[in-house]
This record gives sequence, structure tokens and C-alpha cells, in this order.
Amino acid sequence: MRFVDNKGIHDPRLNLAFEEYLLRHVDSEEPLLLFYINEPSVIIGRNQNTIEEIDPDYVKAHHIHVVRRLSGGGAVYHDLGNLNFSFVTHGKEDLHNFAKFTEPVVRVLRELGVPAELRGRSDLFVEGRKISGNAQYATTTRMFSHGTLLFDLDLGEMLRAINPRRVHIESKAVHSVRSFVANIRELLPRDMTIGDLQAALLRGIFGDGPIPTYDLGEDDWRRIEAIADERYRQWSWNYGRSPQFNVQKSARFPIGKVDARIDVDAGRIRAIKLFGDFSGRHDVVELEAHLIGVPYDRERLTAALADVDLNRYFGVMEAATFIDLLY
Repeated sequence: MRFVDNKGIHDPRLNLAFEEYLLRHVDSEEPLLLFYINEPSVIIGRNQNTIEEIDPDYVKAHHIHVVRRLSGGGAVYHDLGNLNFSFVTHGKEDLHNFAKFTEPVVRVLRELGVPAELRGRSDLFVEGRKISGNAQYATTTRMFSHGTLLFDLDLGEMLRAINPRRVHIESKAVHSVRSFVANIRELLPRDMTIGDLQAALLRGIFGDGPIPTYDLGEDDWRRIEAIADERYRQWSWNYGRSPQFNVQKSARFPIGKVDARIDVDAGRIRAIKLFGDFSGRHDVVELEAHLIGVPYDRERLTAALADVDLNRYFGVMEAATFIDLLY
């Protein structure tokens, strides 16, 4: 096995591109090990509907990255208190064998005084509280098994970022999630930093001698940047790849009730119907037709309605108010 240094990068778009590059373009017979720590971000599972997993207003206001990963599973929140590991291997005979890849992590945690264990198919627990989730992805010839380690994660921010915005977060919700998940730092018999934990994992996996490394050159990094640009920095991947879904929103305004029924496919409005007891000078069908094909995203909806006089359809209606209804 060889360790691959990510050079202290905290951008999740680049770290996921780095992982994909090792998977698809580094034909190493030896397994590769990657660690990375991301800035605040929500990492969406490959098959998830992004909008249903996050509070889009909150993540935008707090500059939280939203990035879709290659592997399946659920949405997870990352910040600088979350250590991520990835084992990239030649062949895929160990696909679904999470025990093989989590074993060295469990062993090191136990040596540090944290009685971790694999429960279910892919999660690590300590005394009934979850500290790690894991997922895998395979190509025809290679695979990776990656996981998160909650070391000192901000659980309050996690709840606000990955809950739908209509869910009001209260202190009791944070208390409730603390009964199910745990930060490793609070379980350690002596205090450590996240860097100390990574160093302990490296020693546990490679021993006390020199750590064998796989070094990347400038051309490798250019290709990693290209993958980030082509996939992980693209709205079409992070949001647009969401499966088809339906949205129903309604609200009452001074001009009357407005009920919106929206079909979204590949991240874009495929169909929309507006109902209500409002009264306008023009048929609302015109407005519906104008919105067909628009990405279901606040900024793109705002741009699409920038030159539209909504008063023609509803009476008095501000664009921001209408967008709040749709989104």
C-alpha cells in the first residue's frame, strides 16, 4: 500500500476529483490510501435528489459547498472537524466487503482507547453511537472504499445544512442527534487533534518506519483540476443529476392564494401549473410556458424572471416573493 498526499487541500470539489483521478487514471497494482479534510460542505450520494437533502438557502448564505460524489448512500456533512479516508484498489473483488477496509481504522481507534466496531453493513459505532459512515464505488477494473470519521464535527451546522429548510432546528434536535452520533474527540481518553488522529492511522497502517508514498507530478494535478472543472464544479452534476421529483408549494398573499405544482427532471422544470384565486390581466399559462426548461435553482429562476412583469398575471406580486413560493 502507498500513501498519496493531497497537499492539505480542503476544497471538496478538488478532493473528490483527486479521488476519482486515483481511481480512473493511476493504474497501480498496490492499494493507495488517501486522507482529506473538507471545508464545510454537504456531500450528496450519487443517486440522491440534492434539493430534498439540503436547506438551499442556508447552505448558500453560509457558503457551504454542495457536491455530489460518485458513490451511493446518503448525504453527509463535512467540515474541518471531519477526517475522510479512501482506499483505492486494483480489482473489485472486495466490493461490498466493508470490513476489510474499516478493520485498520477500527484497530487504531481501539488502540487509542475508543472501542469502535463495525455494525450493519458499513457504519462504525462506539457504544451505540455512530462515528463513521462508509461507501464504495467501482469501475470495471478498480474500486475505492471511502468513509468519514466524525472527529470534532459541528453537529448543529450539520443539522441546519442537511435538513430541508422548512424544518425548524431547535436545541432539542441537536441533543437528539448527539444521542445517536458522536465525535471521536469526546470519546478519547486524552485529547488529540485531527492531525494527531491521521498520524496515528498512518502509523497503524504502515508501521513506525518510512511511509511509502505515491507522488503526483504537475501534469497529474492539471488533470485533477480538469476533472473538478468537468464534474464537481458543475451545477449539472451536483444538482442537475437529481432524479425526477415533484414540488407542491402554496401560500396566501394579498392578491389571493397561489398554488404551484412543479415537475422537475434532470434539475430543470419540466412542467409547472399555477392555481389559485388571484386575478391578473394575462393568462398565467404564458408565465408557466416561460418557466419550462429553467433550472430549478434560485439564481436561475431569478434570472429567468428578471424581465417578467408578474403584476400582469397576479396583480401586485414582487419577483422575490414569487421565487420564495416556487423555491
